Amino acid sequence: MTNRTRKSLLTTRELSTVAILAAIAAVLFMIEIPVVLFYKLDLSSLPVLLGAFAMGPVPGTLILLVKALLGLLHTTSQGVGELADFIMGFAMMLPAALIYRRMKSRRGAIVGMVIGTIAATIVAVLTNMYIMIPFYGTAYGMPIEAIVGMGQAIVPAVDSAWKFVLLITAPFNILKWVVISVITGLIYKPLSPILHGRKKARTEAK
Repeated sequence: MTNRTRKSLLTTRELSTVAILAAIAAVLFMIEIPVVLFYKLDLSSLPVLLGAFAMGPVPGTLILLVKALLGLLHTTSQGVGELADFIMGFAMMLPAALIYRRMKSRRGAIVGMVIGTIAATIVAVLTNMYIMIPFYGTAYGMPIEAIVGMGQAIVPAVDSAWKFVLLITAPFNILKWVVISVITGLIYKPLSPILHGRKKARTEAK
């Protein structure tokens, strides 16, 4: 095994950090704040972003994956909700982590999270349109028209499934990812020494 290969592997400390952040994410995944209709805000992607900024997109993906797998232990959607959450979380995390890796600055983090928010919102619209809404319609015996009617009671312009996801799903996801991005921006630097390991923190301080 070459030195380059060794460097690409996660260290024991990084694996421990991934495990801790994934456990925190799994707990946050169960704490939901109702916002509109069946959309609820949770902060489970916060540890994912923190880990991705500190260690890169691979550890970030691992945190996201472990969170989804742990979510299967108490799923109420036969795993469909966890799959959708993984897809949307990945769409946010990957561009944010890659951009921050190239631009290690507050500006890089902001740009990354803005691009990630846009990507995650687009993916959320498509995921809800083709996965979540059909699933919940089948699981709860609700035709698409009934779901559209629920949306229309809140936003009168909603008269189709596409308008539902564009006028309700999209704004909700923008709100969700903006909230998570703001909190990440506020706490990442204070937590950075812990996320990177105290030895690295002391070295950087010198």
